[in-house]
Amino acid sequence: MKRNGSGTVVMAMSSVILLRLAGRASSFLHPLTTRSRSSHFASYPLTAFTSRPSLPISSVARPMSTTIADANTNSDENIKQPQKQKQKQKQKQKQQQNPPKNKTPAVEAPPIELPTNESDENLLKIRHTTSHIMAQAVQDLYPEAQTTIGPWIDNGFYYDFYFPPDPETQESRKLTDSDLKQIKKRMDKIISSNLPMREEVVSREEARRRIEELGEPFKLEILDSIKTEPITIWHTGDEWWDLCGGPHVESTSQIPKKAVQLRSVAGAYWRGDEKREMLQRIYGTAWNEVQELKAYKKMLEEAKKRDHRMLGKKLNLYSIQEDAGGGLVFWHPKGSAIRSIIEDYWKSAHTQAGYDIVYTPHIANLDLWKTSGHNDFYRDGMFQQMDVDNDEYQIKPMNCPFHCLMYKDELRSYRDLPFRWGELGTVYRYERSGTLHGLMRVRGFTQDDAHIFCLPSQLQSEIVDVLTLTEEILSRFGFDKYDIMLSTQPDKSVGSDKIWSDATEALEGALATKGWDYTLDEGGGAFYGPKIDLKIRDAIGRSWQCSTVQCDFNLPERFGLEYVSAEGTKERPCMVHRAIFGSIERFFGILVENTAGDFPLWLAPTQFKLLPVTDAVVGYCKEVERKAARMGIRVEVDRGTERLGKQIRNAEQARIPVMAVVGMKEMESGKLAVRSRKLGDLGSFAVDALLEELKSCAEDAIEMTTMGEVEVEVDEVDEEKE
Repeated sequence: MKRNGSGTVVMAMSSVILLRLAGRASSFLHPLTTRSRSSHFASYPLTAFTSRPSLPISSVARPMSTTIADANTNSDENIKQPQKQKQKQKQKQKQQQNPPKNKTPAVEAPPIELPTNESDENLLKIRHTTSHIMAQAVQDLYPEAQTTIGPWIDNGFYYDFYFPPDPETQESRKLTDSDLKQIKKRMDKIISSNLPMREEVVSREEARRRIEELGEPFKLEILDSIKTEPITIWHTGDEWWDLCGGPHVESTSQIPKKAVQLRSVAGAYWRGDEKREMLQRIYGTAWNEVQELKAYKKMLEEAKKRDHRMLGKKLNLYSIQEDAGGGLVFWHPKGSAIRSIIEDYWKSAHTQAGYDIVYTPHIANLDLWKTSGHNDFYRDGMFQQMDVDNDEYQIKPMNCPFHCLMYKDELRSYRDLPFRWGELGTVYRYERSGTLHGLMRVRGFTQDDAHIFCLPSQLQSEIVDVLTLTEEILSRFGFDKYDIMLSTQPDKSVGSDKIWSDATEALEGALATKGWDYTLDEGGGAFYGPKIDLKIRDAIGRSWQCSTVQCDFNLPERFGLEYVSAEGTKERPCMVHRAIFGSIERFFGILVENTAGDFPLWLAPTQFKLLPVTDAVVGYCKEVERKAARMGIRVEVDRGTERLGKQIRNAEQARIPVMAVVGMKEMESGKLAVRSRKLGDLGSFAVDALLEELKSCAEDAIEMTTMGEVEVEVDEVDEEKE
C-alpha cells in the first residue's frame, strides 16, 4: 500500500491476473516459410497477443481480503489477512518446498491432439476399411440387408443399409443397440482374420453382372452414376467386395479393433429424397489407437456440455419458433446484444480495411437468377418463386448477383479499381427439415459477404489483405489455430487455363507472403475459380469451416462486367468472393460452444450486475446503472427479491463476468463490493474507477481480471500496522 500526493491510498489488485482473449494491438504470424503439398492440413497458432499495459503494481501492496459476503462491513478494517490464514499459507509453502521423500508429484499427461482425415492418411484408410468391414459384418448377420454407400467422415464413418419388408409381416428389421454389439463382435472376428484388402479393375459390364448376381439394386444406381472408366472394386479377402475407389489398409489386421466403436443408428432417405426408401445408417468412429478413442469420447462429453442449442435456451439467447417454421431464428434480447456487438465490430474492421458497406434487397426478379446461373445450377436450394405483377420474383439465396448489378451500373475505369463492397446480407435457402440443426444449419441466415472487383495485377495483394483481415477478426474472438487448404481447377470448369493458372498463382503467392502453411487440394476448386478455405479450431479441438476466399471467372462473364484499361480497351475485372464468419448464425453457434456460453467481457450481453441487499439501495443501483449505460457498459440491477447468496448464484449461472453487492455502506461511501466470476471476491472500489476500468477492458477486448491500480479514498491508516 502506498500513498499519493493528495493523501489518497492507492490499492493494487495484486490477487488477480491479466487474462487476454484478443488484444487490440496488431497480431502477426509465427514465421513459417515452407508450403506443404502433402495430404495433411497445417494447424498452428497464428497470432502472438500483446497486452494492454496496466499501471505498475506496488511491491508493498497487500491483497484485499474483503469478501462479497462482508459487503456491509467496513472493508478498510479487513485489509490485512488474518493471522491464521498467514500461518496456513506459510505451512503450505513449507510443504511445497519440502515434499515427503516417499511421494513423487503426479505429472499430468499433455492432452492428445486428435488427428484428422486430412492430417493423417493412414487414419483415413483405417476409417474407410472399417466401413467395409462393418458392411460385411451386417450382411453376415442379416443376409437380407442391402448395401448402399459407406464413406469416411470427420471423426469416423457410416454405412447405409436397406432392409426389405418381411414377406409375411411386411415389417422391416429395425437395428437396436444390442444389434450394434453383435455387429461389433462380428467385425472383430473379421479384423482378426487378417484378410487382405485387394483392388480389382473391371469393365462396367462385368461390374453390372456381378451386382445383379448379388441382387443389390442400390449398387446398380451407384454404378450408373459413375461416369468415369474403368470401374474399381475393392475386395476384403475373398469373402466380400464393394464398388470403391479406395484407399484402404493392406489387411484387416491393421485395424486397431479396440480403437473402433459403433456409436448409433439413424434413419436416412436414399439420395436424401423423402420420396425414396428409408435406410438405416450406422455411425461409427475409428482411430489409430485406444488413447485417441478415449480422447475423442472425452471430447464428445465436453461437446455435449457446450451444445449451443442447450445453452441458447438456458441463457435465453435465441429460439427456433416452430409455429413460424423450422430453420428460422428468433434472436432474443441477450442474443441480439451479442450479435449487434459482432456486427458492429465487423463493420468497423472492414471500414478501416478500406471496404464500403452496402445493402441490397431481399428479393429480385427471377431473370436475375437466370442470368447468374443460380436458377439452373442451384434451384434445389432455392425457395419457390412468388408472383409480383405477373412477374416471377425470387427471395435471394445469394448476395453476389446484386453486387454485380451495382458494379455494372456505370462504366468503370482501371483507375477506379479495386472496389471492396461488404454486406451483412440475409439470404434464404431451402433445407430439408431433417437436415436442420440449431444455428448450424438454418433456412434464413446472414452472410458476412464481401466482393472485390480488381485488376489482375491487384489480385495477389488483395488476397493478402483479405487473409490479414481474416486473421485480425478471428483472433479478436479467440480463434488463433487454423487449418488451411488451397483448392485448384476441377475437371469441369469455366474460364481459360491461363486465367486459372494466374489466379492460382495469386492465391499461392498470397499464402507465401503471409508465410502460412497449407494443404493443396488438386482439382477441389469450385467450377468458377480456385479458392482458399480456413477451418478454425475451437477450445476442445474441433474444426469448423468458416472463412473462404474464392476467385470467380463465371459471374463477370455472365453479367458482362467491364472496365476501361489504360490502353482504352474494355477488359473483364477479377472478382473475389470472401466471407470470414461464413454466416452470423453459424459463427454465433460456434462461439457459444467455444466459450461454453461464458462470453468474454467485451461480448457478454450483461457485463456487470448490481445486487442490492435491501430495497433502500435500489434507487442508488439504478443511478449507477444509468451512469454505466451512458459509458456504454451493459448493466443489470437484480430485482433484489432473493437472498444475497441466491442472487450471486443466479448471476454466476447467467455467466455474468462482474457483479457487485450494494448495501447501505456502499451507498453512503460511493463504493462497491466487487466479485469476478472467474476469481471471486475482489474487494471494495469506488464506482467511477470501477466503471472506467470496465469500459477500458471492454474496449480493448480483454478480461476484467485486473484493475491496474484503483484509487480508493480511505481514512487515515496507522502506518505502524501497515
